Amino acid sequence: MKLLLIADIHANYEALETVLEIPHDRAVCLGDIVDYGPDPAACIDLLKKKGITTLRGNHDNAVAFKMDCQCGYKYKHLSIATREYTWEVLDESQMEYLQKLPLVIKEEIDGKKLFLTHASPRSIYEYIKPEIPDEKILEMLAEPMEPVDSDYLIVGHSHIPLKRKLGSLTIINPGSVGQPRDRETRASCAVFDTETGEVEFLRLEYDIEAVCSKIEERMPKADELTAILRRGY
Repeated sequence: MKLLLIADIHANYEALETVLEIPHDRAVCLGDIVDYGPDPAACIDLLKKKGITTLRGNHDNAVAFKMDCQCGYKYKHLSIATREYTWEVLDESQMEYLQKLPLVIKEEIDGKKLFLTHASPRSIYEYIKPEIPDEKILEMLAEPMEPVDSDYLIVGHSHIPLKRKLGSLTIINPGSVGQPRDRETRASCAVFDTETGEVEFLRLEYDIEAVCSKIEERMPKADELTAILRRGY
């Protein structure tokens, strides 16, 4: 199976539409549909329309339950500033959708056991970044929300693509669809071949200026929000 992995859309509809054009058998979204971007409702509706398996990210959680997103200090003020906008444009059914998203999904496909969650096995707020030491990841695995008896740990949250081997466990992060933060402006995603175990990371051009125009027309902190998209961090 060609499994399209997407994460961290952040209400960027143009980027989401673009990555979903990649040929695939099934898609999985690892969370953070909302905050920062201009089209949270349209992104939720597209995921629902296509029946895409979706997990709850920390920003989805913050919007759904009016809680702290506990995101990194550098960008937190922007998520807070845009949350009122997000609440204004989401209807009751879209809020309910976010509330009902699962925190963990465990599946077996083509004999591969997958553990899918937004951030780390023990928290939707904890980052697995490329520079994090093995010992720290092992701590996360020792205190998970659910046992990680899997071959693959598939996460988002860091906005940085990653494939890393830790013993018998392979960790995959497809990067961010709607707000990459690795100094690369193109939308990021990955295609995981569940038969072979191969992962192809992809970067796709999308209409950034169209998104920036909507941000400038509709949202607070527009200069900061558009600058992140245009520079890729």
